[in-house]
Amino acid sequence: MIVSWRLRRKSKKNKNPSQEINSDMEIMIPRHFCCPISLDLMKDPVTLSTGITYDRESIEKWIEDGNLTCPVTNQVLASFDQIPNHSLRKMIQDWGVENRSYGFERIPTPRVPVTPYDVSEICRRVNVATQRGEQKKCQELVRKIKNLGKESERNKRCVVENGAGCVLSACFESFASVAMEKDEDLLGEILSVLVWVFPFGEEGQSRLGSIKSLNCLVWFLKRGDLSARQNAALVLKNLLALDQRHVSALVKIDGVVEALVKLIKEPICPTATKASLMAIFYMTSSSSLNEKMKPTFVEMGLVSLIIEVLVDGDKSICEKALGVLDHICDCREGREKAYENALIVAVLIKKILNVSDLASELSVSILWKLFKNYGERSEDGDDDAEGGVVVEALLVGAFQKLLVLLQVGCGYSTKEKLKEMLKLLNLCRVKLDCFDSSADFKYVKRPY
Repeated sequence: MIVSWRLRRKSKKNKNPSQEINSDMEIMIPRHFCCPISLDLMKDPVTLSTGITYDRESIEKWIEDGNLTCPVTNQVLASFDQIPNHSLRKMIQDWGVENRSYGFERIPTPRVPVTPYDVSEICRRVNVATQRGEQKKCQELVRKIKNLGKESERNKRCVVENGAGCVLSACFESFASVAMEKDEDLLGEILSVLVWVFPFGEEGQSRLGSIKSLNCLVWFLKRGDLSARQNAALVLKNLLALDQRHVSALVKIDGVVEALVKLIKEPICPTATKASLMAIFYMTSSSSLNEKMKPTFVEMGLVSLIIEVLVDGDKSICEKALGVLDHICDCREGREKAYENALIVAVLIKKILNVSDLASELSVSILWKLFKNYGERSEDGDDDAEGGVVVEALLVGAFQKLLVLLQVGCGYSTKEKLKEMLKLLNLCRVKLDCFDSSADFKYVKRPY
């Protein structure tokens, strides 16, 4: 049987009009060349114990999802062994060569997937080389692990599941404590692999979270090339996400704050910016130690940098930047810097209902902290009604935006903050005699 496959070819100029091929044509692909699961042309056909052939990627995903039967016959699989079907693969490759004029290319011969034994053996050799201090041997083996991960997602999973993260963390700690400049190439290679082997066990975390390893990570953040700085930020972010207790050791290292802020001020790529924002987010989360870090980040100009990021950042970056700003506004220094920025209120109001539910809640939380502090100033007799943040919010349409958010629905905590802010906005409108508020105050006092 054959499958009809419509292929649109790019129009090309041909000197001989009689040789022109219709750009909208059907190519008949033999059905046995297609995977029964994905219905796509197979790139790496393998046969199960039931005798049915599938594309390796599709059947592996089927088995990983917990299915124990053959998709076609519905028989329980006696074995999960996948035997490469070399004959069928060769036929598919020959067919691709024959139909190259129609836009098909010869499917490359797939590499043999790595096995748990292979990964365990490489890890054992890395351990031995690390204990002997053989820098070149370690670098060779780390590159081998890196190349295995590049070949396929299956290889990546196999590397992660067989303890490579713990072994590489031990190797990183060992060479980081000797001479970072001397072993910079090896340490950089390890970082490039550690980026995708998270998460790993307690032993690996303790190795990577040691003072020696953290010092090396910060060293790369400050002095490494662009790729190494990005990888260091990603590893640091993943490490803090697993256990924020590492923050206490990290904050004692000179230059870490400056290095993270620099990644935002002089962005390398969106990935590095997001990693830096998340690392700062964990470093400024609620704790007695982390509270001391917030004024430090404020002094580095983080508030104004975040406002710049929010102006044209994508959804993911905006959410992370708002999370950091929410933490920074917990301290008085952060709020004072926020008041000094002429764009902050307008930017926060714009992000409500325009990015995501999380961004809306974080924007409301930040505004609430600014409004609350403004109210405290008013009670102390230091009220500057014409220049206050509440007046700025009124001028950019905050009342209507917050009212809509309250009506469309939000979390309980956010709802209570919205009610408080709406009351304060309404009172400020009355005080400034902007309009007759008798018709609008009912919206604030109405039970929601």
